[in-house]
Amino acid sequence: MLPPRRQLAEKIVILDFDGVLADTLDDILHFGELVCSRLGYPRKLTPDDLNALDRMEFAEIGRQIGLPEEKIDQFVQGNFELFNQRQRPPRLFNGMDEVVRRASANCKIGVVTGNAASVVWRFLETYDLTKYVDVVLGAEFAGSRVDKIRQAINSIDRKAGSRIFVVGDSVSDIRAAQAVPATSIAVGWGHQRPEKLALTQPDFFAATPQDLLAILAKN
Repeated sequence: MLPPRRQLAEKIVILDFDGVLADTLDDILHFGELVCSRLGYPRKLTPDDLNALDRMEFAEIGRQIGLPEEKIDQFVQGNFELFNQRQRPPRLFNGMDEVVRRASANCKIGVVTGNAASVVWRFLETYDLTKYVDVVLGAEFAGSRVDKIRQAINSIDRKAGSRIFVVGDSVSDIRAAQAVPATSIAVGWGHQRPEKLALTQPDFFAATPQDLLAILAKN
């Protein structure tokens, strides 16, 4: 049985993982370069490569840096393996632990990610956040980002009238939120720049985790 604070939730918040909860930029760039070298196609990855993406996925990163299409699946698998083999989970963005803990007082929280769910659960356990998160849907789930968000909402047992928020750091996150439909919140500390995110016209923009907490409290 869920504790009373979770039973009374009237909001559902779906968080992206990479770039919203976890500071994985250096890992994505480093792991991507390692996998490219192993595949015999040495490439240099930069933050500009991530900012250029329309979909924040490992496969699209591979295409962005010019890998042959027949190598894309191996590139994706190689990145998943390196994330899973990482001895310690990535750094939590400063302030996001407070967001998760405080928001859980009147929200149910899910995480939808293109990374592996096992990576996310290990991360949450490291930072003592597991008990605040109701569901994680990762790359193992066969579906689009929109499908994942809808499944996460359904698995949380949405109550009639609950307001849905989707928090992301990429244009694909915001577009998925709009397709659900849900209230979209773009964040300014992730993998894509605020000016790119602004093109998708999110409902809200949070420059800091404190801004995000205020948005969730007031809406």
